[in-house]
Amino acid sequence: MAQLKAENDKLRRSNASLLVENAFLRQKIDALAKRYFGKKTEKLTPDQLQLLLSGLVEISEENEEEKEEPPARAPRKRSKPTRMQVPDDLPVKEELLVPEQVQAQPQLWKEIGRETLEQLDYQPGMFFKRRFIRPKYVRRDQKQQPPIVVPAPRQLIDRGLAAPGLLTQLLISKFCDHLPFYRQEQIFKSRYGVWIARQQMVRWTDQCVSWLEGIHRVMKREMSRSSYLQVDETPVTYLDRNARGGSAKGYLWTYLQPGDQVVYDWHPSRANSCLQHVLGKGFSGKLQCDGYAAYQRYALDHPGTELFGCWAHMRRKFVEAKEQHPRLVGWILKHIQQLYQWEDQLRQSRAGPTLRQTFRSSHHQMVAHRLFKAFEKLSIKTLPKNNLGKALSYALNQRASLERVLEDGEVELDNNLVENAIRPTAIGKKNWLFMGNKESGHRSAVMYTLIQSCRIIGIEPSVYLRDVLEHIPMLTHQQLADWTPKNWAIRKALIKAPARAA
Repeated sequence: MAQLKAENDKLRRSNASLLVENAFLRQKIDALAKRYFGKKTEKLTPDQLQLLLSGLVEISEENEEEKEEPPARAPRKRSKPTRMQVPDDLPVKEELLVPEQVQAQPQLWKEIGRETLEQLDYQPGMFFKRRFIRPKYVRRDQKQQPPIVVPAPRQLIDRGLAAPGLLTQLLISKFCDHLPFYRQEQIFKSRYGVWIARQQMVRWTDQCVSWLEGIHRVMKREMSRSSYLQVDETPVTYLDRNARGGSAKGYLWTYLQPGDQVVYDWHPSRANSCLQHVLGKGFSGKLQCDGYAAYQRYALDHPGTELFGCWAHMRRKFVEAKEQHPRLVGWILKHIQQLYQWEDQLRQSRAGPTLRQTFRSSHHQMVAHRLFKAFEKLSIKTLPKNNLGKALSYALNQRASLERVLEDGEVELDNNLVENAIRPTAIGKKNWLFMGNKESGHRSAVMYTLIQSCRIIGIEPSVYLRDVLEHIPMLTHQQLADWTPKNWAIRKALIKAPARAA
C-alpha cells in the first residue's frame, strides 16, 4: 500500500508539472499569434485564434505523386533594352539664358548662334520638356574677341535627361508614398505614355542620394549635440547572396529630437557600436529608449549619457498577460492609464517642463511607488517564465529608468514619438517587402531622414526636395547646414526660429 501511495503521489506531481508546462506553452502560442496576426490594438478575439489554429492541412504523399510537371516552355527572346521612351508631343517650357552684359547693353552685341539643353521634367499631373536656350553673342565693334554665352546649368545627373521635378517625383513616390519603382514605371507608361525603366530610376535615385547625403551628415552632427533624444531600431530584410537563404536582416536606427527633426541610420547589425555613428563617443544628454541591452552598454561606456525608460513598453508586457490574469493585470493597467490621463491634461494645458515636473512629483510618483511595491510582492509568487512573470521582471529591471522619467519634466512618458517616426518605414516594408542590398538601406536612411523631418515641422516634403535638388549642385559644403529641413523652413519663413536662451 505504501508503494502504491508513493507512486500515486509521484504521478500527481508529474501531472501538475505537465499542466504548468502546458499552460506556459499555450501562453507562448497566444503571444506569437498576437504578435504576427493580431490587431494593432493588442487584442485577439477567440474567433481569430480559432481561425489561426484551424486550417492546418497535411499534404499526403499520394497528392505529391499525382502532380504533373509543367510542360517546358520555349525560351523567350529578349528584346534589346531601352531605358526611356518619351512622346514627341509633350509640352515644352523654354528658358532663355542671356548673359548679363548683353542684358545691360543689347545694342552692342550680335547673336551668332544658340545652344540648347533639354530635360524631361514633371509637375503634378503632367510631364513636359524643359528646354534651356543659351544664345551666343559677340560684340559688334570687337568681332575678333571670343563669343560669350551663359554657362550651362549644373545638373544633378551628368549628361542626364531627368530634371529636378522628375527626380523629386521619383523620390517622393518611393520614400513618401511607398511606391516601388516597378509601379511607378507602370503608372508613367499607362497614364502619360512615358516609359522609364526601373533600372534607370534606381540609378537616378542613387545619384540624388549621393548629393543629399551631405545634408544627412550635417543632421547627424546636429543630433549628436542634442540634450534629449528618443532612440529605437526596426529590422529590415535585405538581399544578400552570401547569407543563408539569400537574405539577411539589417536595422534602421531612428533618432528623434521631439518637435525638431529625426535622423535614420542604417546598419546590418544591432550592436551597441552602431549608436556611435550618430551619437559619437562624446554624447552627453538624455537618451530615452526601451530595455534593449545595447543602450545600457552604451550608457556604461559613456558616463555623460543618462537613460530614461518607456512606460508604453512596460505596459505592453502586461497587456500580453491580461488573458491569464485579467483582474490583476486590469488593476495594473488602470493605474498606468491614470498616468496617461494626467499627461493628456498637461498636454492640453500646454504645460512646460517645469510645471510638468512639479505635477509629476505630486501625482505620478505616488502611483508609480504603489505599482512597483505591488510588483515586488507579485514577483515572489509568480513563475518567471509565464507572461506575467516576464512583465514583472521587465518592470523591475527597468525601474530606475522608468522612475527617472517622472523626475524630469522635459522627458516624455514613453517612446511613442520615435515609434511614430518608424511607422512610415513599416508601411513601406509592406509594399516593397525587402531591400535590394546593403546600399539600399543607406539610401533609404538618407531619404527618410529628410522626408520625415519635413513632416515633423509641418512643411511639404516635395516642395523642400524640389528646391534642394535645384540648388544643391551649386552649394559648398559649408552651405549645406542652411539646407536642412528646419533651417530651410526658417529661411523661407515657414516656421519661427527657436528662441535663444538668455
